[in-house]
Amino acid sequence: MATTTKIEPRALVRASGGPRYAVALAVDALGTGLLRPFLLLYGVTVLKLSAPATGIAMTAGVVVGLVCMPGVGRWLDRGARSTVVAASMLVRVLGVALLLATPAGHVWLFATAALVLGVGNQAWPAAHAALVATVARGRDRDAALAAGRALRNAALGVGALIATACLAGGTAALQALAAVTGLAYLAAAALAWSVHLHARPATADDTGEHGGPAPRMRVLLAANVIYVFCLNVPEIALPLVLVTQLHASPVWSAAIFVANTVLVVTLQVPLTVLLSRYSRRAVLAAAGVVLAVSYVGFLAATSFGRGWGAPAVAAVSVVCTLGEIIYAGSATALVTHLAPARALGRALARFELSTGFGLAVSPMALTALAPHGPTALWGSLTAATLVSAAAVASEKDHGTRPRDRAKAGS
Repeated sequence: MATTTKIEPRALVRASGGPRYAVALAVDALGTGLLRPFLLLYGVTVLKLSAPATGIAMTAGVVVGLVCMPGVGRWLDRGARSTVVAASMLVRVLGVALLLATPAGHVWLFATAALVLGVGNQAWPAAHAALVATVARGRDRDAALAAGRALRNAALGVGALIATACLAGGTAALQALAAVTGLAYLAAAALAWSVHLHARPATADDTGEHGGPAPRMRVLLAANVIYVFCLNVPEIALPLVLVTQLHASPVWSAAIFVANTVLVVTLQVPLTVLLSRYSRRAVLAAAGVVLAVSYVGFLAATSFGRGWGAPAVAAVSVVCTLGEIIYAGSATALVTHLAPARALGRALARFELSTGFGLAVSPMALTALAPHGPTALWGSLTAATLVSAAAVASEKDHGTRPRDRAKAGS
């Protein structure tokens, strides 16, 4: 039976990289919340681009940004930690600068800015996970990763609320928000770099009992592509169903999004700690079952039609969020557990590639399935998620090595 951990705030902050690093995470997420939810609006209103052109440029930026991940993985495996985190933030400073310098009507310069922002956004999760995995051990590491996600979601929500309040200022307000975002990324990069955390690079001695090649994790990575769809359900699938199929007020979509954020912030750490008595793989498989149950619940909720349909969807969304929390608390933790120290960066980079691919294709898949009716949408998601959960549960951890030996230093 796996060892459980306790929630001790000071220990959790230390396991997450220390106070300065926690502040860096909060500042970075606050800046991201100011701009990222409104990047499409920036392209349409400030730069006078068409909505399709803006959307294509943003999607291309996310997809092409994934190309950087193999290099990020190799950089991490050479021992870099806080430097890579800071670099991912500095890259986004450049992206914001390009955005501010883009004249109206120049879609290619906007696409370049979106690409640079995408590189930073894709590199950050793997770099952050590697840093936490170097500082923390065992289940404390899992709790620290969960705490980082909770802190990031809280700051993202605050940033989005501030930006929403400022939108009445029009294009000037959007440009000001972009400038503040760039400054926030710069401050966060300075704080992250000042942590000066570096892992001992792998040596020939690491190829023995505790070494080995980077695990391929093919089943886990393929399943992760499907699991990731749950992250876009509250933002894409539910608003689409509520507005186009149930003809409900957009207020319901906003309420579900807010509830999702609040639940993640408040429950991510406690639920991760509570489930630490079970194996990470079993918890990840259970997350798939919970998500599948929620998809069946959404299918049932849509049958209520107008009136009770929207409240039913909102109620089921709580179950979906719980599945998301369980998934987020176990997936990255499982990867850091499976990967030997010498290949941690490459393993995390491959995992982020699968996550990024899932996030990129899920909007297209969800919007393509929705017009064919609730059964096509929720039935397909249920079947795919249950297959993924079964695959995760049945896969054997061949060649797993403990990787908690990584040494931290300045």
